[in-house]
Amino acid sequence: MTSSGTNPPPGPVPPDGGGGASAAWELLLPAASAPARRRGRALQSALRDAVRSGRLAAGTRLPASRELAADLGVSRGLVTEAYEQLTAESYLRAGRGAGTWVSGAVRPAAQGARDLSPRAPGPQVDFRPGTPDLTLFPRTAWAAAHRTVLDRLPHSSLGYPDPRGLPELRVALASLLTRRRGVVADPERLVVCSGVAQATTLLGFVLRERGEAAVGVEDPGSPEHASLFASTGLRTLPLPLDDEGLAVGPLLRSGVRAVVTTPAHQFPTGIAYSSGRRGELLDWARRTSGVIMEDDYDGDFRYDRAPVGALQGLDPEHVVYTGSVSKSLAPGLRLGWLIAPASMTDAIVARKRTMDLGNPSVDQAVLADFVAGGGYDRQLRRCQRAYRERRDTLTEALARHFPGAEVSGISAGLHIIARLPERFGPQDEFLRRAAAVGIALRPLSDCTAGEARDSTVRLVLGYAHLAPAVVEHGVRLLAEAVRDGRAPRVPVVEA
Repeated sequence: MTSSGTNPPPGPVPPDGGGGASAAWELLLPAASAPARRRGRALQSALRDAVRSGRLAAGTRLPASRELAADLGVSRGLVTEAYEQLTAESYLRAGRGAGTWVSGAVRPAAQGARDLSPRAPGPQVDFRPGTPDLTLFPRTAWAAAHRTVLDRLPHSSLGYPDPRGLPELRVALASLLTRRRGVVADPERLVVCSGVAQATTLLGFVLRERGEAAVGVEDPGSPEHASLFASTGLRTLPLPLDDEGLAVGPLLRSGVRAVVTTPAHQFPTGIAYSSGRRGELLDWARRTSGVIMEDDYDGDFRYDRAPVGALQGLDPEHVVYTGSVSKSLAPGLRLGWLIAPASMTDAIVARKRTMDLGNPSVDQAVLADFVAGGGYDRQLRRCQRAYRERRDTLTEALARHFPGAEVSGISAGLHIIARLPERFGPQDEFLRRAAAVGIALRPLSDCTAGEARDSTVRLVLGYAHLAPAVVEHGVRLLAEAVRDGRAPRVPVVEA
């Protein structure tokens, strides 16, 4: 028993001045070479890292402060201070007269970091939808806006922001959405959020607080809606579509009072809701005091005529409008917006405040400058030209390599629907052969709650992120794999 009333911890006890001192000396020697003013902190950091990484194992006895100071060529005071600091942090433990030991309270930190971003490691060509061409991000213009913003941004703007977003961004977005999408956009009711995903959860929490238990979603539709609403305590009820949009009959019979729609360019079918169907949905919302969430995920991208205006512009008191820059700039910016009915605005803003206290101020200010200065409009025009070319390349390649393929949803957006002739089925075998040659695909059946009615190959093909040469290469490789029933060796074409 030591004089402090504690037994020395079990474990290896190298003799003083022997292996323990030598090991410690080797681990800490670089810190002893640090500049004099930083030497104490460097010594503490090196010793802390050695314990945390497991190089100094629990139960290891450290040299006496005088001996270690002599080995390292530093003052004894630096070593004593380091021992005392790490003992206070529980990395070390000391007993009076028993020396200093590595504590057993420390667990080595995991080494490295995994990347859980939704990327496919390995496919030669990834036709799955949802990703824009990230090489089109306007780095030069964005960097210029960033410098401009930092030069003029007042210090007060670096504090906690209005949870709705910076006023200048809300004004810029309101003007943009009014002009381009026909939205009734009051900056006081516009909430800047981390993309449509956060907008969806904000709405879900408010609906749950109001007593709703379920939300209607399009079927087929985005698979993400179910998990997002589930995180707020709401279940989703799949509702069928017809040629004009969400079928109103099943909606009426469902009893839900909230529904999610993609009326400008339905995901994944690509149809635009008819004028009549838009009116019927709004009549339903008015009669039931219901709410329609409009996910305008790619409404700016239309190639045959002007984009279809937003549903929200017809009745802003019954439609929650959401959008983001994920398709026009980059999803990694995590910047989007929500425009709420007056009756829901305060509750949504209160929930936004508790979720994250608002989006980063500098990022918001850069986007405001980019939008107000015309950079965003130029970016949209640039993307439209590129995406139209890729769409045309994809449809022509499908016609050439898969004769008889039916293609729909080509007039807008960043993906198409391809229905292949029966001779290319069954779908399971088609997908297996595609995977064997490094082609990543999303079948339409992934987007529906119902079972596939037959084995016909129906695919949701994204093209925006693929250069024309890669699109052509991918379709040709896929056709050869299906025709030959094997994995041909075709050179990889870089994006």
